[in-house]
Amino acid sequence: MKQLTKAEEEIMQILWQLKKANVRAIIHELPEPKPAYNTVSTIVRILENKRFVDYEKEGKGHLYFPVVQKQEYSNQSLHTLVDNYFQGSFKSMVSFFVKKNDISLNELESVLKEMNKKQD
Repeated sequence: MKQLTKAEEEIMQILWQLKKANVRAIIHELPEPKPAYNTVSTIVRILENKRFVDYEKEGKGHLYFPVVQKQEYSNQSLHTLVDNYFQGSFKSMVSFFVKKNDISLNELESVLKEMNKKQD
């Protein structure tokens, strides 16, 4: 799966939230200052070429919808992060965040309990 640029990911976040949308609806959800219609349309076409979105006809326009699910992309992005910055070690990543964010022992235990629940 290909990585997304920041702009592409911003559009995908909106499509994951809305489920289906035309370019105007996507623009409506974007923060000010709003990008030009052609800019958003181009990004959506790039996402279509990357096979992240598809469309169905709606009158003269298109309704776009995500093909790649948010969870699937999140998992892939997390693995890429771990591979690129922590030599493939989740333990190193967790250790880094514990050290940098001053996570308490109670918070860490809570995370471990959640992880154990998901493995059961």
